[in-house]
Amino acid sequence: MASGKKGGGNGRLERVMNGRRSSKFKEAPVVMDTQAVFAALYSVCEENVTFFSGGAKGTQGDAGRRLVEAMKLIQEHARSLEPVISAFAAVYHHFDFDPHIPANGYRSLVKVVRCCLLHIIHKGRYITANRRSIFFRVAHNAGEIEAYCNALCQLRALLYLAQRLLHDNSHGNLFFQDESGLSESFVREYASMHKGCFYGRCLGFQFTPAIRPCLQTIAIGLVAFGENYKRHQSGIGVAASSIFTSGKYAIDPELRGAEFERITQNLDVHFWKAFWNITETEFLSSLASMTSTQVKVNRALSVPPVPFDLPLAANHRASVTIAPPSAHIGTAPVQMRLISYELREGQDSETLLSLSRSEGGAISLSLGLKTKRLPSSPCLLIHFHGGGFVAQTSKSHEPYLKSWSQDLGVPILSVDYSLAPEAPFPRALEECFYAYCWALRNHHLLGWTGEKVCLAGDSAGGNLCLTTSMRAAAFGVRMPDGIVVAYPATLLTAYASPSRLLTLMDPLLPLSVLSRCLNAYAGNEPQNEKQVEKVSTLSLVRRDTALLLRDFRQGASNWIQSLLDPNRASAPSSTAAETMPAAPDTPTTDTVRKSVSAASISSPHASPPVPNQPPELPGRKLSVKSKTCQDLGSQSHGIPQSSPLMSEHAVEDVSFFLSRDSDPSMSDDLSSVAIPPPAVEEGSELEHPREFPLGFEPLRSEQLAEMRMQSSPVVKDPFCSPLLAPDSMLKGLPPINIVACALDPMLDDSVMFAKRLRSVDQPVTLCVVDDLPHGFLSISHLSRETREAANICVERIRSVFNQKDTPPEPRKHRKLERTDRRELAPAVETGALLAGPIEDAEAAVGRGAKISDGEGPVAVAAQNNTDAGGIGA
Repeated sequence: MASGKKGGGNGRLERVMNGRRSSKFKEAPVVMDTQAVFAALYSVCEENVTFFSGGAKGTQGDAGRRLVEAMKLIQEHARSLEPVISAFAAVYHHFDFDPHIPANGYRSLVKVVRCCLLHIIHKGRYITANRRSIFFRVAHNAGEIEAYCNALCQLRALLYLAQRLLHDNSHGNLFFQDESGLSESFVREYASMHKGCFYGRCLGFQFTPAIRPCLQTIAIGLVAFGENYKRHQSGIGVAASSIFTSGKYAIDPELRGAEFERITQNLDVHFWKAFWNITETEFLSSLASMTSTQVKVNRALSVPPVPFDLPLAANHRASVTIAPPSAHIGTAPVQMRLISYELREGQDSETLLSLSRSEGGAISLSLGLKTKRLPSSPCLLIHFHGGGFVAQTSKSHEPYLKSWSQDLGVPILSVDYSLAPEAPFPRALEECFYAYCWALRNHHLLGWTGEKVCLAGDSAGGNLCLTTSMRAAAFGVRMPDGIVVAYPATLLTAYASPSRLLTLMDPLLPLSVLSRCLNAYAGNEPQNEKQVEKVSTLSLVRRDTALLLRDFRQGASNWIQSLLDPNRASAPSSTAAETMPAAPDTPTTDTVRKSVSAASISSPHASPPVPNQPPELPGRKLSVKSKTCQDLGSQSHGIPQSSPLMSEHAVEDVSFFLSRDSDPSMSDDLSSVAIPPPAVEEGSELEHPREFPLGFEPLRSEQLAEMRMQSSPVVKDPFCSPLLAPDSMLKGLPPINIVACALDPMLDDSVMFAKRLRSVDQPVTLCVVDDLPHGFLSISHLSRETREAANICVERIRSVFNQKDTPPEPRKHRKLERTDRRELAPAVETGALLAGPIEDAEAAVGRGAKISDGEGPVAVAAQNNTDAGGIGA
């Protein structure tokens, strides 16, 4: 257990002369409470409004008026937000995993709002200091303030929805219990709310500054790729057009935001599969391979689909037959990749080499002259990659896997499972389980003695780690010694939660993209994209040349206009966020709501199957179908059927809600901030009631998102959504180590799953890292913060192999181990808030240093569950 001095914030802004963070953190942390943040905001806004509304010297035409209007609107939003933020700060500790790990979606929402306010303060003070300079550009700064004003307006709307969640999700639960009602309202509002402001000037403002350039590069590449998508040009034409097209998006952030919003709302899952698989191209994969750790063994394997027997864990004289995967696409070889920093016994055997598949590149097994062959490792790491169940392979995750193999000194077997929508649930689960069992049986080929095995995965791969272990328990075969999952998806339904509200602004995981991936995995997305008319190669070349020249002219024209026309309006057409109350019969609102309501997500709650009492284990082979839900894969639509081991339970038996009893003190706290559902007014022509109070309306998009939240009983199966598994299935899991992100839309998946495991006395640890996005493992080499977060995963895996009672102390991960100081019990000692010393608020925001206080969810700790036994106890 990490320990440290418990510090208390004094509610004032501490000023330090040296603004640079010391590597040894000698200076005291900076503390700024909510009241000080809002006071600073009001002050800087009022000062600039007075200046630009004054005499001739302060008046600078339309740009000055835009700046004044934006500052006034920010003040108006802030006055409404201040009591809400303070109210949330008093109640969100009820939803933490435990007092040592202050993390949940409510905290994350409040932190994002505070971060937006601090950015506005920083920008306002910059304007105050430089507005008299002859080099000061009023139009540019007005555009910056307008962008953050729009973002603050949308965040205000999200906090209203979060207050609704507080009303319905009492007693520490973070998810709304149904796909209709509030969950449907959130989807409906998301479809019409403006999101482009979060993808332009404000892109990634909530994350650590070190990765913002990476996020901007991804966003520019995405919109450029999307503009050329479906043209079916030659490869050279796509690359050249995208390069020239990207120039205009780099110069014009408003254009980038609008195009990003259009792409995320309207393009299907096949586009995202194509874009995310860019890292699989030969050029990028070769570049990543050259810059990553060099390993002795990197071999792609293709294991034939042959059934085999595996002994049972409880009775080694009995065995179970492991049949090859067969769901949806029939039997086919299972693809894997073996990575080992050192060459070990068996890894160069003829049997393993016969399973190798060529990738068209250099030889992936480095067998130089007189290569030293080490003995087999006592440990093996089996890895399932992320990618939303629809994209990527182990090749995209090679860089950090190679590093892990070196740091841990163990071979790694990464499974390239089949992807949706061509192979939806349960095909990926079948292949991962088959690969796990194959590794147990053929450990001598992998350079492994067969002693200790750990499952690891991120995002979708984390889901597969958990469900593979659940399936191993259903079969009765050996369980892994531990599981390490990073930002896992444990609930694939459309249930609303406070962290999932962040999908409105997350550049890597927007709700529309997330829903398409989940629908694809559930079998609700078309397998093939629409075909277009094919043209000759000569026509492609001519068209590529014309498009290249057009994009070049357009990019150059935009760049020149941005220099010559500083007063060009940069705000979206719907700049006025604070509007008069809309009449119930307003045609525009009525049209919006009626068109969105067609995408209803309500459906009957299907009861997932759960295992009965375990049968006796006779000394004979048991068929696959008698030991698990193998019938899952036999249906053409991927809808699971009950096997002899499975039976129907009532919905209440698989509910993930942890408390049925009302806590009076907690109810009193929540009642001060929660908002009840809106009442439908009599005589109103609106199909749906207003979600926001009178006098406020968030910004709306000109084009609605194509949201098809098709409910399916598949996503409610515990082998698809582990959070919905009954207690009897969770009790059989090995020790689980979860690494989550505080700003990840999937944060609540991790927090609630950890709570479920703790409630059944399962060993579990939860570590929540700060200021990093979902998918940080894929960019772990880009910044110190992402490397430290990846190192936490390595330490968790090492703790599984070493069978320590507690994972290694993560205190060396400086930015990642922060705790909220005011809300911890007096007897508990926790890590101190770590924040870089700053001169003032704007210096903190400008350099990305932390401004933390006892009320904000600014930091979370990497601590262990002291109540759990085994690893992490």
